[in-house]
Amino acid sequence: MDLGLEGKVAIVGGSSKGLGKAVAIALAKEGVRVTIAARSKERLEQVAEEIKSFGGEALPVPADFSMPGDIRMVVDKTSEKFGDVDILVTNTGGPPAGNFFDVTDKQWMSTFNLTFMHVVRFVRHVVPHMQGKRWGRIVNLTSMTVKQPKDMLILSNAIRAAVIGLAKSLSFELAKYNITVNNIAQGVFETDRIKELTEKRAEKAGISYEEALKEWTSNIPLGRMGKPEELAALVTFLASNQASFITGATFQIDGGEIKFVL
Repeated sequence: MDLGLEGKVAIVGGSSKGLGKAVAIALAKEGVRVTIAARSKERLEQVAEEIKSFGGEALPVPADFSMPGDIRMVVDKTSEKFGDVDILVTNTGGPPAGNFFDVTDKQWMSTFNLTFMHVVRFVRHVVPHMQGKRWGRIVNLTSMTVKQPKDMLILSNAIRAAVIGLAKSLSFELAKYNITVNNIAQGVFETDRIKELTEKRAEKAGISYEEALKEWTSNIPLGRMGKPEELAALVTFLASNQASFITGATFQIDGGEIKFVL
């Protein structure tokens, strides 16, 4: 299937590792010129070299997505290097684990700024690039917690859901420009984030790391964690011409863990 992505330009957030890295590589393999952005300059440069090794084009831009100026800088550098922006994939590391009484006002505001406002700011800067040519794709990586909240993830449960509401509203406003806005509600994938949460879960429950790790898959009908490449394939499709009639939707990719019908 020709996805029609050859020569397009994408910004992929949080792409120095994990899911973001997998998305950037998948898009680059389809001929997309990608800006990879995250805080770690060293890891970004490693990913850029990996993309260049198979003939892809990558621009590494170190940035802190909690800083409005850094977000604008990422978009400006992308435009300067590649001339435009066609695809935006928003993605940040997950907020700290904790129950309601564990987290502070400072953590609430920090999570709101990073998890929600970084989407607002990126969209604000990339949409003008998409409007002129009446084509654009925005895909937000969120979490399965937007459909099925999880224990110890009160910050994610609350604030990622706000991203879904924002995206639905944007899908109405941007449809006339042929810009689609969709979300991914991912389940448990083999990433560093899962290692961190597993350690916290083991410590709180007084069990071993291995026992806590098994708890992740005990509720997944397919009996395993997802691979980042599997999520990247879905994002790549949503960024393609073939997905031109899909907007305002939230796709779960979770091995069947979410129990709701809708």
